[in-house]
Amino acid sequence: MKVGLLSYRSHPYSGGQGIYIKHLSKALKNLGHEVSVLSGPPYPELDSGVNLIKIPSLGLFESGERLKAFRLRFFWSPIDLYEWITVMTGGFPEPYTYGKRVLKRLKENNLKLDVLLDNQSLSSSLLEIQALYPLAVTIHHPITKDHKLEMQNAINWKERLSSSRWHNFLPMQKKVTPQLKNIICVSQPSKEDVISEFKVDGKKITVIPNGIDTEIFKPSSLKKSLNFRIVTTASADIPLKGLRHLILALPRVIRKFPLTSLIVIGRSPEKGNVKKLIDDLDLEDKITFRSGISEKEIVKIYHNSDIAVIPSLYEGFGFGAGEAMACGVPLISTDSGGLKQVIGDAALKIKPGSVNEIEEAILQLFTEEKIRQELAEKGRERMEKFFDWKIAASAYIDVFKKII
Repeated sequence: MKVGLLSYRSHPYSGGQGIYIKHLSKALKNLGHEVSVLSGPPYPELDSGVNLIKIPSLGLFESGERLKAFRLRFFWSPIDLYEWITVMTGGFPEPYTYGKRVLKRLKENNLKLDVLLDNQSLSSSLLEIQALYPLAVTIHHPITKDHKLEMQNAINWKERLSSSRWHNFLPMQKKVTPQLKNIICVSQPSKEDVISEFKVDGKKITVIPNGIDTEIFKPSSLKKSLNFRIVTTASADIPLKGLRHLILALPRVIRKFPLTSLIVIGRSPEKGNVKKLIDDLDLEDKITFRSGISEKEIVKIYHNSDIAVIPSLYEGFGFGAGEAMACGVPLISTDSGGLKQVIGDAALKIKPGSVNEIEEAILQLFTEEKIRQELAEKGRERMEKFFDWKIAASAYIDVFKKII
């Protein structure tokens, strides 16, 4: 089968959707299918044998000189002009502009593909694309969830205005999604939220959980002593990830275990609420941020950590939880959204937004070696049994055959 994966930005270091494209394309290829990824920048890192078809954009979010990026030729290119103006006014145009560009590419090149899978662009162009090709669309979770939490956490009207401008693509997604014929969600809670938020007929939705590459993310063969190191995956500028609640829990833990430190796999805060919180609590020397790092480096961080904490207020799936469990790191996690399906009974569960429960869970794991060992073993076993990418890829092929 010739499969085309559509993804408006696919770099594995830019978030879970990049991880998804990298590993799903590899798993589909390993099943014997011919896979092409039609991606906008930043482009993905793909396994050998997976074809990359670049769909260029202006790449303004990777540019330090957005104003200087303007060119007179934009007046003869409505898509380029729209992208530049939208970015300059605080919006996020990529789902829309990518859809227009990939539709043009599909029409002009008449690509010989049996089926297409869109990676949550939910662009208006998909309605035309699904008339040209058999099409399925993956929705990891409705971005309306992110927007609502940002608005709730905004400290003033400027932050609320900024969030509304950034999420200017949501009306398009709300209009397009109910008209799509075939939707794939990565968890049952994600499906329920898509039905609720986007008013979709549930009969159109198939649930296929994501996978974890258990050959890359695996436990360390070395035994180590307890060093009171905590790891989490949470960009500081995304309220949805609940990082501030974990940070608020640290002072009490540090009083009991002074060597405690936290490494955050995600973007560092240059300003804003999280940066102020770290400064106010005098935790600059206790918290380290790492972003743009390879999977090999991420695995090394997990191996050097004693426990992982996922304090997310909501997740469509939860790659960070799955990767920690696959690496044999004892996990503390909320069971919000898709996390419930990922962690099962293989983690200490905490209530979203509860600083006290985070504190108690960390103190318990730092104190009780037996529970740490049990969670490490159960987490690894759960990933091997239920979340192998081969299982996910086989389920995708079944959906593709049905669509075709």
